[in-house]
Amino acid sequence: MAAEKKIVIIDYGLGNIYSINQACQHFGYNPIVSSKEEDILSADSLILPGVGAFKVAIDQLNDKGLVDPILEFVKTGKPMMGVCLGMQLLFDESEEFGLHKGLGLIPGSIRKFPSEVNGQKLRVPNIGWNKNFEEKTGVSWDETPLKETKEDDFLYFIHSFYADPKLPESVLSTSDYQGFKYCSSVKHENVYGFQFHPEKSGEIGLSIFKNFLKL
Repeated sequence: MAAEKKIVIIDYGLGNIYSINQACQHFGYNPIVSSKEEDILSADSLILPGVGAFKVAIDQLNDKGLVDPILEFVKTGKPMMGVCLGMQLLFDESEEFGLHKGLGLIPGSIRKFPSEVNGQKLRVPNIGWNKNFEEKTGVSWDETPLKETKEDDFLYFIHSFYADPKLPESVLSTSDYQGFKYCSSVKHENVYGFQFHPEKSGEIGLSIFKNFLKL
């Protein structure tokens, strides 16, 4: 039964925990919201939410002693998901308000959107609904939580920085923001990251949670 699977949502003081919790419960799971090392290490699936600034978030994870348990969990090969800022924290570093080290689970950096594209000023933050495009150099969506997603589907975004993975094969999808193409989801081994908010993206967003929790 779904309820027997231990889903842990990491509580480090930042993140849209309520909506993510509700999304998991929608499919019969009873997630644990926790900042305890023992819960993280014993989880079957791990979710890292995030809303706010990168430095504040990584400092919170460090201050609460959560970085090492997260890294140890990933070594087990069990699935982990980062959402929005939670996805950005998975990378090596971020240039948001200075250069800051991330969890180092996905090779690459978090960068600020350019001020203009093709001579047109780029409005930042990127807020609203946008399409997701399958990246042909990466893993097929059929093998991932995006397997029920179509390129015509709209997903909800809100962010001022974007992920720049080192490995092209890590890119699951891209989005186009006013002519600027950027990575909108990633997969590296057993770690997934979604820049958009699946929990705020209607039925198609819920399907991403459903498929992740089945891994």
